[in-house]
Amino acid sequence: MKKFVLTMILACTTLALTAQPAKSRVNATRQGTAQQGKAPGAPGKTAAKGSDRAAILFPGKDAMPEDLVWRRDIYRQLDLNLGRNAALYYPVVPNGQQMNLFTCLFRLVLSGRITAYSTYNLSGNESFADKDKLNLKDFLDDQSIYYEEKDGKITVADADVPSAEVKRYYLKESTYMDQRTGTLQTKVVALCPIRLLDSGDEFSISSDFDDNGDDGQQASAASYTAKELFWVKYDDVAPYLARLAVMASDLNNVTNMTAADYFNMNRYEGKIYKTTNMQGKILKDYCKTDSAMTLEQERIEKELKDFEANLWGHGVKTPTPTDSTAVAQEPVSGKAQKKQKDTDPDKEPTNRRAAKQKEGTTTPTPRVSARRVRR
Repeated sequence: MKKFVLTMILACTTLALTAQPAKSRVNATRQGTAQQGKAPGAPGKTAAKGSDRAAILFPGKDAMPEDLVWRRDIYRQLDLNLGRNAALYYPVVPNGQQMNLFTCLFRLVLSGRITAYSTYNLSGNESFADKDKLNLKDFLDDQSIYYEEKDGKITVADADVPSAEVKRYYLKESTYMDQRTGTLQTKVVALCPIRLLDSGDEFSISSDFDDNGDDGQQASAASYTAKELFWVKYDDVAPYLARLAVMASDLNNVTNMTAADYFNMNRYEGKIYKTTNMQGKILKDYCKTDSAMTLEQERIEKELKDFEANLWGHGVKTPTPTDSTAVAQEPVSGKAQKKQKDTDPDKEPTNRRAAKQKEGTTTPTPRVSARRVRR
């Protein structure tokens, strides 16, 4: 009897524990996830990117394989005044959940969710080393961005975010051969916002934008100074861009695309200003004129297209009817066959004149005679 009572008590306890409402279980799971997302010893501070919910719920594009057989790195300049790139510029001032790309990147860097890297290095390329991590206070002071600091937390008002002045981007993309799927993929690797300022502003910043391409000449002609702000890894910001809605068309005002979709589909438009090479040269180092720069950019674009076309033999020239092989296989009509037989020197001539001409031009065959034998 005691065993029966104990068994019933244990069964009731198990049912009470498993009969927890679904909402409570979800809340418990969320609380556990939130606790995991906090850094140890720092309440309220977000942990590393790998434990962020955005990275879990909105994974980005597949990572680039390490065992690649072919890869080409291209650097482009994105002008946000162009129609295809305008989706990254508007709205300039945040409107509810909508904001432009720079405001999103700035907020992520300010909150410490992603790591930004300084552009000050001797090589002139992006560097994601620990020594090149951006010092946030020095960056804000250098760009004269007003901020408030309280209890070790830095805040910047929406009106003080210089999103309207960021009208250019540097973008690094990698085109690579994925041997696992047998396809040619293009993936965005890094982004760098560029701030343009009127040279008559109350503070000036050094201009090194025109060192990388012809857009610098346009900036100088418009009395602008420009500055690269920072580099960020695209894989770090991709989970957050998957929640950033953008309007990709003036004809359709529905924000049915995210910024991650925009980059994954390569909807942007930008001129090439550099490729990764052993000498570390940019196009402007060996293209002294605008026409030479344009021709070099077109040549690089054509190289990428030709590689994709010839990847599986799609670019191999097929025999045309003018080729000898095609002519040999082409069916010939009856009149053409008769004409070909009459004109073919290897065939037997069909008239006497042709026979005489052939006998006169060919070597005569020896005549055979039979000698009569006497008995």
